[in-house]
Amino acid sequence: MVKLPSSAAAAASSVAFNHNNFHNHRFHPRFVSSSPSLQSKSAGDIPFLPDSFSQQEDDHEKPSEVLSSVAGGIVALGKFDALHIGHRELAIQASKVGTPYLLSFVGMAEVLAFGYFHLVLMKLIMVFNRHPIVARCDRERVLSSWAPYCGNVAPKEFQVQFMSVRHLSPREFFEKLAKELGVCGVVAGENYRFGYKAAGDASELVRLCDEFGMGAYIINSVMDRHQDARNMNRYDLKERGQVSSTRVRHALAEGDMKYVSELLGRPHRLLLKIKDWENFTSSSSKQRVSAPKSSLLNLPPKDGFYENCALLFGEREPVTCRVSIDTTHIHLEMDRVDFIDDDYSQNPQVLGIEFGELGVNCV
Repeated sequence: MVKLPSSAAAAASSVAFNHNNFHNHRFHPRFVSSSPSLQSKSAGDIPFLPDSFSQQEDDHEKPSEVLSSVAGGIVALGKFDALHIGHRELAIQASKVGTPYLLSFVGMAEVLAFGYFHLVLMKLIMVFNRHPIVARCDRERVLSSWAPYCGNVAPKEFQVQFMSVRHLSPREFFEKLAKELGVCGVVAGENYRFGYKAAGDASELVRLCDEFGMGAYIINSVMDRHQDARNMNRYDLKERGQVSSTRVRHALAEGDMKYVSELLGRPHRLLLKIKDWENFTSSSSKQRVSAPKSSLLNLPPKDGFYENCALLFGEREPVTCRVSIDTTHIHLEMDRVDFIDDDYSQNPQVLGIEFGELGVNCV
């Protein structure tokens, strides 16, 4: 068991930003099934833990077969909305000692909502304001890009229904990790909290891992090196200057795409599922097309004009484009007249927009 060795902590704090050129990647979107089944039907499926745990107390060495997808692995604990460089560090540490998994909880908003009208309000907020930072069908691509950092092994995701663990004490939660999931080790950040009412902290995590025979790996937070110290606690009282999904959302809201790229360790990729193109025009030198914001699959940056973006569409090579975002639509302009033809414009498609590092110009 490792209890925050100083060398590992130092290594975890040192991050090299990775800005891959978008021209090196073709666009292959994959929609991930939301089925609660743990047995993946394809490489992109994310296994889920059922709503209720078995009441049988099996031996630690013999985890339930239905939960064997993470048995023997090292799980990183967190929320993993943005898949930012802090999350990547957790995966890197996990990969150093075993097969890396990202374990997170789903269904928290519905569970924490109280009363019918509050639940409706929560759903409306999620629909209009809480797009995920990374589209669900794009998460596998992002995790695959982490493989060079993780011993050439792409981390996998494992999601637990929050309802099944919300009332578990810290000890009960780790008992489930050890006896029912068969986890061999746990990686978490120094500020991670767990268990009912977030009663457990990093020191408790180390103690419980020792009790249940699992390795414990606590790493220092990856700090936001470009954040003005005066605004250190501006976004969330729980934040102390570390890279976080909240900071990524704030940077997107400001339209600061260079800052977003630094936090993510990659350019931000926006996906749209286009059912019907609008304002599709083509001239002798340019092609323009528009899509409603209702087609968004993840969080866009601030309304405005963005240059030096990359448009990714089907099997075609990426092409440079200009993007204009207003209150209702996203407008694209390309100096290439054959990128989207009439056949493409009439059929549902998934479109990718990878943003450059130029700041926003308000429209």
